[in-house]
Amino acid sequence: MRLYSLSVLYKGDPKVRLLRAAYDVSTFNFFQRSSVQEFMTFTSQLIVERSELGSRASVKEQEYLCHVYVRSDGLAGVVIADNEYPQRVCFTLLDKVLDEFSRQVSRAEWLSGSPVTISYAALDGYLSKYQVQPHHG
Repeated sequence: MRLYSLSVLYKGDPKVRLLRAAYDVSTFNFFQRSSVQEFMTFTSQLIVERSELGSRASVKEQEYLCHVYVRSDGLAGVVIADNEYPQRVCFTLLDKVLDEFSRQVSRAEWLSGSPVTISYAALDGYLSKYQVQPHHG
């Protein structure tokens, strides 16, 4: 049971903007890591592009399951996990992250920010915390 990626994006018009992302690619071969990470970034953006505002979905992509939540204000989150990881837990995590992100990061930054400029450091912590979560019930 693994989480591989957790991203916050903004579904703008016309483009989806990646605001902040965290990855755990430690289970992959060292030489695969950067391509896996690129694939996950690309896939997260693509799924948000295809999702309606105010929607939640789980999309199968190769051996992964991608859980996406796009809020009605355009703020979006994507978790990429393996097939065993409980969907309900992924959406709980997305709710929590987007809620916190929207309180800490101003809307102006959603429109113009990037992972380099946005200071929201909690993602890595959430990714590792939820990595082991399901075993606790």
